[in-house]
Amino acid sequence: MDKILVSACLAGQPVRWDGAAKTLSHCLMTRWQGQGRLVALCPELAGGLAVPRRPAEIAPGATGEQVLDGAARILDDRGDDLTAAFRAGAEAAVALARAEGCRFALLIDGSPSCGSREVHDGRFAGRRVAGEGVMAAALRRAGVQVFTPADMARLAAALSG
Repeated sequence: MDKILVSACLAGQPVRWDGAAKTLSHCLMTRWQGQGRLVALCPELAGGLAVPRRPAEIAPGATGEQVLDGAARILDDRGDDLTAAFRAGAEAAVALARAEGCRFALLIDGSPSCGSREVHDGRFAGRRVAGEGVMAAALRRAGVQVFTPADMARLAAALSG
């Protein structure tokens, strides 16, 4: 049975930067949880950051792949460099996906770690731009198919295919 690495905040854990969850209430989540398919992870916590924490964004104009390659940084809203923690969290996610046999990931969009379609623009103004976060990029590189909550039907089809 294929497993799904899921953003811990989507699984109802209060791990976001502000100490909240972003629980995804969906019949498929309930089914997959009951089947033991879900493997929850917060990459920021896995990388050593705390809850709550300062908001962080990928530097303006940069990508999660560039962060992985050491060519870009992730900064919090005070300018502190959190790149090492985000890279460590992405590495932990890939290791967990391999250990658990996760061929799929369901990630919250917008996050500098988990965003797979959008991330914040790096200016802390609430604007999003097309792009992906560090963990999403690392998982894709490792061959994991990445989905957002908007892709639930596609994820279900991939699981049954």
